[in-house]
Amino acid sequence: MPDHRISVNASESTELTPSTPLVWLMALACGLSVGGLYYAQPLLDLLSRTLGVSSTAAASIVTVTQLGYAAGLVLLVPLGDFFNRRRLVPLLCLGSTLSLAAAAFAPGFGDFILASFLIGVTATAAQILVPMAAHLAAPNARGAVVGRVMSGLLIGILLARAFSGLIADIAGWRAVFGSAAIVMFGQAALLHRVLPDTASTAGALRYGQVLRSVGALLVEEPQLRQRIVYGSLGFAAFTIMWTTLPFLLAPAPYGYSETAIGLFSLLGAAGALGASLAGNLHDRGHGRIATAGFMLVALTSFALMGVLPHQLTAIVIGILLMDLGVQGVQILNQSTIYTLRPEARSRITTAYMGCFFLGGAAGSLIAGVAFEMAGWRGTMAVAGLLEVLALVAWCFEPRPVAVRDSAR
Repeated sequence: MPDHRISVNASESTELTPSTPLVWLMALACGLSVGGLYYAQPLLDLLSRTLGVSSTAAASIVTVTQLGYAAGLVLLVPLGDFFNRRRLVPLLCLGSTLSLAAAAFAPGFGDFILASFLIGVTATAAQILVPMAAHLAAPNARGAVVGRVMSGLLIGILLARAFSGLIADIAGWRAVFGSAAIVMFGQAALLHRVLPDTASTAGALRYGQVLRSVGALLVEEPQLRQRIVYGSLGFAAFTIMWTTLPFLLAPAPYGYSETAIGLFSLLGAAGALGASLAGNLHDRGHGRIATAGFMLVALTSFALMGVLPHQLTAIVIGILLMDLGVQGVQILNQSTIYTLRPEARSRITTAYMGCFFLGGAAGSLIAGVAFEMAGWRGTMAVAGLLEVLALVAWCFEPRPVAVRDSAR
């Protein structure tokens, strides 16, 4: 029986399976890394009051953080094909430590916005770990390994909100970012010790050539473009719901505290666990039809929450369905695109996730405006429309002739 214990400086020739301990550790690290993007979301009402800004300005915190993440995806993630990922990931975790600490000590809204941008930039460690896991995975288990690591990332997104709301109620919002900085420092040290060394897959390309090659991938890979459309529209809808949920739940008739609002993210975590099965569906050849199925689930959720905004049961079921649908599509998207160019997985991640988070940034920007103009029902109508557009794009998706899943 193979020994899958985590070892220091493990060989990159080790083929990962979903049960390998290193896969679980990478999933945890992804969740902690990307969590910084979402600590502010359940606190938007609190931040708008304590920093003395409007709800629209508070919602811009989410937008700026995601723009920082998009910048990191464009400028830093391609380095995963260029440098040893074992060194690159801990460096970004250290950067995240400093950015979170800056947010914790920010004296005003402008300083907090700048720290939020840097939090977004350094959170991209997660998007170096995901293609790294795909690179190290056994070919016949790649979808399942990506699904496991992505589930950690997605659960981290959701549990970050619960953690944030709970800590903010106990010790204030500054404690949220301060404690997260301490955790990220510990993660940097651990990952430096246990991640395997990885060789460059970018050959003799220079950094500028690596960045330009991202654009070439977008031109040359129609399946990548198709999956970008699905992911960007779905994540925009996802962000619209989570950005405006505090504005629905904080006032009457709900009147919930930051802790209670944050705990709603636990419902999404259950959806993320179910969506982890999407990787297995991909490995069995059912990726295309499963994509449409998950989109329909998400569309149903927005309709339910929009029609019954003051029925707690409808909101609970809607969140479960929305996260299951959006996250299922996300796992299928990444499982698909990592079969395209094994030597360019970090650059494929840049192309895909850069557009993905630009969609999220657009969603958070739309959310604040839509909520002020049309309330909760209006925002859910916009989110539902985005899912309809994704389904229309799916209807025109060409069926692939063959799946490329060659060497690592």
